[in-house]
Amino acid sequence: MRRQIVALRICEEAAPMAVVTVADVLTMAPVRAGDPVVVAGHSGLGVEVRWVHTTELADIAPLLRGGDLVLSTGIALPDSDEGLRSFAASLADSGAAGVIIELGRRWTVLPEALVEACDEHGLALVTLPHVVRFAAVAQAVGERVVDEQLEELRKAQRVHDTFTELSIAEAGPREVLEAAQRLTGVAVVLENEDHHVVDYVAGPDDIDPFLADWRIRSRRVKDAGRTTWDHSQGWLVTRLGKRGRDWGRLVMQAPSEPSQRLAAVAERAAAALAMHRLHDRHRDSVIRRTHHELILGLLNDPTDKDVQRRCEIAGLPLTGRQLIGLTIRVHPMPGETSTPLASRVEEVIAATVRAAHDLRTAALVCEVDQEVRALLSLPTRARATKVVDELAARVHRRGRVTIGAGRPANDIPEVDRTLREASQVVASVRDEAHAGARPDVHRLEDVHLRGLLTLLGTDERLVMFVDRELGALRRHDAEAGTDLIGSVRALVENPASKSQAAASLHLSRPVFYDRLAKVERLLGAKLDDPDIRVSLHVALLAQQLLTAD
Repeated sequence: MRRQIVALRICEEAAPMAVVTVADVLTMAPVRAGDPVVVAGHSGLGVEVRWVHTTELADIAPLLRGGDLVLSTGIALPDSDEGLRSFAASLADSGAAGVIIELGRRWTVLPEALVEACDEHGLALVTLPHVVRFAAVAQAVGERVVDEQLEELRKAQRVHDTFTELSIAEAGPREVLEAAQRLTGVAVVLENEDHHVVDYVAGPDDIDPFLADWRIRSRRVKDAGRTTWDHSQGWLVTRLGKRGRDWGRLVMQAPSEPSQRLAAVAERAAAALAMHRLHDRHRDSVIRRTHHELILGLLNDPTDKDVQRRCEIAGLPLTGRQLIGLTIRVHPMPGETSTPLASRVEEVIAATVRAAHDLRTAALVCEVDQEVRALLSLPTRARATKVVDELAARVHRRGRVTIGAGRPANDIPEVDRTLREASQVVASVRDEAHAGARPDVHRLEDVHLRGLLTLLGTDERLVMFVDRELGALRRHDAEAGTDLIGSVRALVENPASKSQAAASLHLSRPVFYDRLAKVERLLGAKLDDPDIRVSLHVALLAQQLLTAD
């Protein structure tokens, strides 16, 4: 039902009206044929013309509507100066757009009193030295007004269709902002209730001056209604949410008084953002999506100036900071089967955000491939290890997780390195041995050989090495239903004692020794050879990493 209400509000937005001014009328062919001359009321040339009224009556004012342009030959207009002044005043009071008088039938030169009165009231007064067909003028103006209104209606329909489609498709804030920018050609900014820029789309001009000192300037702009134009900032501001429960504002660049169409786009975009909020049950989803885009942007190209700017305005300072990447793998709780992993990931994201906030640490936090990714920004003098350890300890209290940290990046171009290192560290940690256990944070120096193998990933040479070392054992196990590879693993994981290795498999020593003898025959090598053991150990670790989910 709430979705239907928002959709109806989108449909009910009034289309902006077309504007044809007095100056526009003077450029039309039937009027140009009369060689028009503006003799008074130059300030009224920009007044909107809604229709044309042809008359010779002096008391026509009560029959006029605002925006009517009066055409006359002046035959029946007053003779006295006072009467002419009264005529001009009555037209101005009725909201007439202006007066065009054809010369020759009554006057060859307009009376000074009429000229002065029109100037005084800012009423455009135009003379036509040559005869024109007033019917042709009325037709030309009418067609122009109707054509303009139809074009505006078409534009309004495009706006309506664009945002309706976005709402139905459950489009995110970024897509809504991009649509608003395409329709208007101006910069568009989404801010939250604390006046932080959540996201923006730049216009054709340099975006830096528009975003400079944003929070300070934004706090000065007060909402007079749903949509407000602040001429001092050159902002068109639309409130998101009900007054008192608003959760942000949409700001569009408007250095001059905005048109009705610009205001309509702003309000339709705001409605689409509200629709997205209804679709998404998480209050911080807009921020989360922005953080996701920024982390992916830094991984792709940390030198991208636009990504850097967006990080800064999102509250993550990059210059002169220690930047540390974190990856958090979430594990189900022991014995838990009902809670989806996605819900656990959401809990860990919330815990990470809360921990960063409590530690007064700027951070980007999001979910990537069912893992929590974070980038911390610390002062250069901060004890980075201590801060990361404390944050990790707080996250661990929310459940079983594996946390990996990259080495601090002191230069912006190294940001992708610390993010990738964190991911590689987590990928190299054995979940069964370390998940939810000490240390709270795993680093490169903790993962040793596993870290190196993780860096190699699915390198073809590593795959060939594993097959060369273990292929004969795997084929035998598959054909005979044995577990010789398991015996080798027990041997290399218990290098000090074959008895302990046998016990780990719940085998007697003779049975275990017999299996090792079969391994040696298949490999054509002695397991007491240190090089052979190391090669087998590396191959087993690599196989585990290559086959990990």
